[in-house]
Amino acid sequence: MKDCNQCGKCCQIYGDGGLSATPAEIRYWQDNRPEIARFVQAGRIWIDPETGDALTACPWLKQLPNQKKYGCSIYADRPDDCRQYPVLVSDMIRDGCEMIEPIDLRRPKVAQSKLDQLMIDSRAVHR
Repeated sequence: MKDCNQCGKCCQIYGDGGLSATPAEIRYWQDNRPEIARFVQAGRIWIDPETGDALTACPWLKQLPNQKKYGCSIYADRPDDCRQYPVLVSDMIRDGCEMIEPIDLRRPKVAQSKLDQLMIDSRAVHR
């Protein structure tokens, strides 16, 4: 399994309504990050604050200048859905994740163990 190359595919796939936030995350944003809370309505995230429509892309995904890489402008305060992705190697395969290598397809249990180890810090509760 390769290191993440910041291709942004996962954020592009799930940034248009495929994510959720816990009530605790939403309260945190309301209390500490009102610029994020603006994009929350009725418990749903990434809602246009002007129109009330769901956005077609995550408002926090930004392409890095002069690169084909992406970054999250709320990385430290991103929802757990983002923090914990990917959970399964099969999710990565389905989503076209560029971390997957041919050997991972031949040895999915080993790949899953590697993924679990890579993600151990991201899956810990941070709040």
